[in-house]
Amino acid sequence: MNEVFSFGSYYPGDGVLHRLDPRTKLLGGLAFLIISLLAGSFAALGVIAVFVGVLYVLAGVPAGRAVRSLAPLLAIVVIVSLLNLFTDQDGAVVAQFGFIRIYEGGIHAFAFMGARMLLMMCAMSLVTMTTMTLDLTHAVERLLAPFSRVGLPAHELGMMLGIALRFMPQFATELQVTYRAQVSRGARVASGPLGAVRMLSSVSIPLFTSIFRHAETLSAAMDARCYHGEQGRTRLHPLAFARRDAIAAAVLTELAVAVVACG
Repeated sequence: MNEVFSFGSYYPGDGVLHRLDPRTKLLGGLAFLIISLLAGSFAALGVIAVFVGVLYVLAGVPAGRAVRSLAPLLAIVVIVSLLNLFTDQDGAVVAQFGFIRIYEGGIHAFAFMGARMLLMMCAMSLVTMTTMTLDLTHAVERLLAPFSRVGLPAHELGMMLGIALRFMPQFATELQVTYRAQVSRGARVASGPLGAVRMLSSVSIPLFTSIFRHAETLSAAMDARCYHGEQGRTRLHPLAFARRDAIAAAVLTELAVAVVACG
């Protein structure tokens, strides 16, 4: 079956980004989000776009795979951009549809917010595409380990993140299979919002029944293997920072300086 939901799916490779410590990629991703929020002009976004493009080249991720990874989330970009289009009322009126007016500031906010969110999603998608789920789980656990002294379940939170990332493609696949099964059984597919709601009602119950069954199977498998959290667990490849991680931190610092300089 073709891959339905590729956001968060690991893309195998041996590039520079693949070899970075997963903690560096997680912290670097958070730093990138902050840097993107600091961008106040299209020139700054241009610098960020060049940076993201170079990262994809270094990672060796094909353009088609990158587009498929972002496709399921483009609706979020469109919705947020449209909200800015109709709420920003700076400048002159460009168009009017009844009581709805579109201003110059709204068009600027629409383009700027859409570009910013798209770049942020591209970067976070690259983090998951160059890092295996187990490594992300281990990285979250190690980053939250200092807080375990105050009762924070670091290992359990990391495990929950890993399971969630693994279930996203499975959830999308189950949705497609359930939809086709309901159509083959004679479910009516009507156009328009009302038809979509009716179709959703016929798909949601068997979909969540299947998802809960997978969750129960996973829970039974973990119990059968005597899973007891982090007690007695060892690592074949312990995480360790290297020189390339320091270089990555320096590059992000330079990016922040360039974005702030561009305004």
